[in-house]
Amino acid sequence: MTTADIVIAGAGIGGLTAALALHARGIRTVVLESAAEIRPIGVGINIQPAAIAELVALGLGDALAATGIPTREHRYLDHTGATLWAEPRGIAAGHPYPQYSIHRGELQMLLLQAVRERLGPDAVRTGTRVCSFEHTRGGVRVHARHRSAGPVTLEAAALIGADGLHSTVRAVLHPDRTELSFAGVHMWRGVTELAGFLDGRTMIVANDDHATRLVAYPISARHAARGKVLLNWVCLVPTSVLGVPADIGWDSQGRLSDFLPHYAHWDLGCLDLRDVFSRSHRILQYPMVDRDPLPRWGSGRVTLLGDAAHLMYPIGANGASQAILDAAVLAAELAGPGDTAAALERYEAVRRPATTAIIHANRDMDRGERAMAARPDQDKTTTLAALTGTYRAIVERQ
Repeated sequence: MTTADIVIAGAGIGGLTAALALHARGIRTVVLESAAEIRPIGVGINIQPAAIAELVALGLGDALAATGIPTREHRYLDHTGATLWAEPRGIAAGHPYPQYSIHRGELQMLLLQAVRERLGPDAVRTGTRVCSFEHTRGGVRVHARHRSAGPVTLEAAALIGADGLHSTVRAVLHPDRTELSFAGVHMWRGVTELAGFLDGRTMIVANDDHATRLVAYPISARHAARGKVLLNWVCLVPTSVLGVPADIGWDSQGRLSDFLPHYAHWDLGCLDLRDVFSRSHRILQYPMVDRDPLPRWGSGRVTLLGDAAHLMYPIGANGASQAILDAAVLAAELAGPGDTAAALERYEAVRRPATTAIIHANRDMDRGERAMAARPDQDKTTTLAALTGTYRAIVERQ
């Protein structure tokens, strides 16, 4: 039997940030991670300025600057490379903090190192999966299983389900709300080292007349220091196939032959797409999915955080950022007055409406981008200005 103030299920970006934020407010945590080893897996993500502000407040500003790229511009192109619309990002857009494009795995390892340095080497327990929980008179009893040691029981004041797409905590709280919503888009992702890409701080989103899309942006400060670019790229291809694979994950192997033909007629000029795609060390594949917003997240002394609470389309680059903001609000409320259950209710009252609005905004943005595919370029420019303006207004007021 182990005791802790808070047990966090999942050592992803949200769970680790929550551990750091709670520690900064004097609250002890134990993080249980089902993976036997935490490795820097994944590809590139974007962290928005509001979330960067929270990470900087946790003392991670220098580490972020040494790892990620402060994105300066978001540029929309057609499949011939012509610019349709562009807008500044991060500091260039007037924010006090940058928008960082960064490798997901490197950010996770940066957070993990900070947790182990500040909370101790045993603060994150790998190979340990949360199986169930029960409320007790004084808190929550968490039942977990270690890969080799067997059953593990922890007593805590609260349990935070930050265990991602396949969240066990969510499944226990909401057994009838685990279904995924498929956007009708398949995605392939990879990273490729290049000699250069535009100014090294620009993200592009390109579309053709069939609503096939490409997103690409640099993600590595270390590569930039060597005069190189580590380019993250995402191919989004509409499909008429319905249904979501039962074994969906973020690390399924993809094949070049499955998506390259959709880009055969493209000529961006700034990128040799065949070369970029084929030289990626690994190609990941998965359908673009989210979940309908929950009417509530938690119950009593148990709640959700990050993808477990509000899985959203990767349109608008907000998934990881919202998990970080969850963590900051959670820590602030748990450090505030009143009992733990009341603090978790306040946390949800702040974060659930905000993330619900972004889930819907991401869906609207995806539909809007695809709907404009067959329009003349002058109409696309007007549409993009309206789409991005509406989306930015929704996200930045949350």
